[in-house]
Amino acid sequence: MTPKRAIARSGAGKRPQSKPRRLGLPLWHPAALIATWFGAGLLPWMPGTWGSLAALPFAWAIRSYCGTAGLSIAAVVLFLVGWWAATRVAAASGRTDPGFIVVDEVAAQWLVLVAAALDPRAYAAGFLLFRLFDIIKPRPIDWVERRVGGGLGIMLDDVVAAIYALVILAIGEGALGVRP
Repeated sequence: MTPKRAIARSGAGKRPQSKPRRLGLPLWHPAALIATWFGAGLLPWMPGTWGSLAALPFAWAIRSYCGTAGLSIAAVVLFLVGWWAATRVAAASGRTDPGFIVVDEVAAQWLVLVAAALDPRAYAAGFLLFRLFDIIKPRPIDWVERRVGGGLGIMLDDVVAAIYALVILAIGEGALGVRP
């Protein structure tokens, strides 16, 4: 056997195979772009918080041009598209609820902001309330997170957290008269 052939058989001359991408899909894939909210979910530390922050300017623009109804419709449409994207990316990555999928935070944050006035203080309150409930996960959020699988489960637990935040925000703005 020639030395060249021996090296080829041993695999010593081959490039090491690269590790699979964390996403399981290229970032330019529509499902990856949507699931990571254009890469916000790939930022280091606290990807859910980055996703929620990235949702705010989009919500402001939608609300400014299309009103509360437009933001409500956008949240529902993003929930449905996000369900598809989260399903695809979770399956491709081989993980059940990867942290880099943040479209769930975006859709849920938009839902919370339906109850907020178009004012930076109201948006900040909506952001903080949503993050609080998304992090502490009171019942039934924790139940949804454990029991509902796939892309629907990824999206749904954040929607339940958003409902908690939306109710508190609406009560605070209405009953306490804090709407700016």
